[in-house]
Amino acid sequence: MEKDTRNYATRHCGGNPVSSRPRCPCRSSCFRLHGVSSPWSKDLFCPGKSLQYLLSIASFAFGAVIGSFLNVVIYRLPDPSRSIAFPASHCPHCSTPIRWYDNIPMLSYLFLRGRCRACRERISPRYPLVELCMASLSLALYVRFGPGPAFVCYFPFLAALLAIIFIDIDHQIIPDVISLPGIIIGFAGSFFNPLVSWQQSGLGILVGGGLLYAVAITYMLLTRREGMGGGDIKLLAMIGAFLGWQSLLYVIFASSLIGSVFGIAAMRIQGRGGRTRIPFGPFLAVAAMSYLFFREEILAIWQAYLATAGRG
Repeated sequence: MEKDTRNYATRHCGGNPVSSRPRCPCRSSCFRLHGVSSPWSKDLFCPGKSLQYLLSIASFAFGAVIGSFLNVVIYRLPDPSRSIAFPASHCPHCSTPIRWYDNIPMLSYLFLRGRCRACRERISPRYPLVELCMASLSLALYVRFGPGPAFVCYFPFLAALLAIIFIDIDHQIIPDVISLPGIIIGFAGSFFNPLVSWQQSGLGILVGGGLLYAVAITYMLLTRREGMGGGDIKLLAMIGAFLGWQSLLYVIFASSLIGSVFGIAAMRIQGRGGRTRIPFGPFLAVAAMSYLFFREEILAIWQAYLATAGRG
């Protein structure tokens, strides 16, 4: 019987026999909970991995719920006459209040086939899209950093960026009520953030706001037109507060590159040439998200480039 247990542990817990060091961190509990020998049960009944799965599902669900709230923010915040809190969620066509079981993120949209239960008018697919985006960002944040201070610090950052993306696309504005508190929250969070110090955050605010302001002034002097508004400047300051000053060069470069590609495509499609107005905030937000999730890889590539350039 002991031999069978040792062989089972080797096959299903990803580890070696009991006498050697196993890979499974919950070896003793894992042996007791494995009731049957099946390929899928080796992870499902391993307490450590089961907890990870549950937390992953919880982070996805939590992100979907916040995404549902972001839909309200995106729809109501740009209009000063609307309140985010009141009235309760309702159909944009017939104003019928939405029942709780019709307001389950993503699922209710699928069950109702994208229509209002009362008036049967179509509901924009943007609503489940925002919920799915926020849920995916929350899950990616958990997978990347795990549960801890980094998740707590960066979750509101990602939520703010996602709201800014859609608001800027619709109205070409970045509300101060998002970016200015975001700067404060980013700096305050740096005292608990293991990835960014308060010095890096503070310098990121100064450099982020000042650098983009200088770019905006230079563009206006050269073209006699406003290239970007104050909202973009405050957004970059917020990004610097959360990600530190080291991120700003990449964020500006990546957002400019992505924006150029989309801008050229938009000018060709609309046929308006340089008069085509394209919001820059979404590109800054996407670049900031990519830096957050791939900062180590980006810094490694940058260091390798500097080393290669130095030898050349």
